[in-house]
Amino acid sequence: MNLTKTLRKQGYDLIVGPIRNHQLLQLWLKTPFNDAELYYTHLEHALTSSVVLEPTENPALHIDATTKDTYSFNIGMSLLQELLDSLGLGALQLSLEVISGKNISISYEGAFTKEVPIGELQNYLSNADFKHPNKVLLRNANRDQILLITGVLFAKNVVVSIETESFIDPALIVKLTDLVAGELNFSKQGNHTLQMVSTGKIFFPIAVKASRIYFDKGYFVKTDLMTDHRNFF
Repeated sequence: MNLTKTLRKQGYDLIVGPIRNHQLLQLWLKTPFNDAELYYTHLEHALTSSVVLEPTENPALHIDATTKDTYSFNIGMSLLQELLDSLGLGALQLSLEVISGKNISISYEGAFTKEVPIGELQNYLSNADFKHPNKVLLRNANRDQILLITGVLFAKNVVVSIETESFIDPALIVKLTDLVAGELNFSKQGNHTLQMVSTGKIFFPIAVKASRIYFDKGYFVKTDLMTDHRNFF
């Protein structure tokens, strides 16, 4: 199955770029012509409400190593390097070790979600007030520039398959293994496929579900699930 399409059916988009500090109920600020930036680390740091939010898991969102995205070699290598950067393994420059290839597949194992149902969030926002007087927050809210992360997909392992054009020398497996000091496991899958699997020491975010919050003169109006063209995260 295609990873990106599977996620989008559930309202999630893959995180692009090396920054992976995404957590449930964060507020992000998205102003015109600028990238989204973290605004508040938790909804309750900006707003207060009598409604209690209870995170839950989404069992319908099942992700394993069979659900993957496959890229052409150079695009895949660029995306992989950003992923390695986010895992603290940016020193491993795989493009210097594997110079050419056919394609690269990226998938995840040990995945689970944390979500808050949108109805509960809307109820929270309908009963909410700013935690403190804040003209800047009010202005951003009235301009519909605030995004709320309503769900996060975490994974324990990243699984990468690199299909090369040349025979994989076993010495390359040894060299790569030495370079990462046990943080990644490398193996051959046949003569032309190099597989890389992270050792799963921590869970890290791989996709988010986000909604834009709409206000009118300080009053909450609605939330709107961001569509798959947003690319804010």
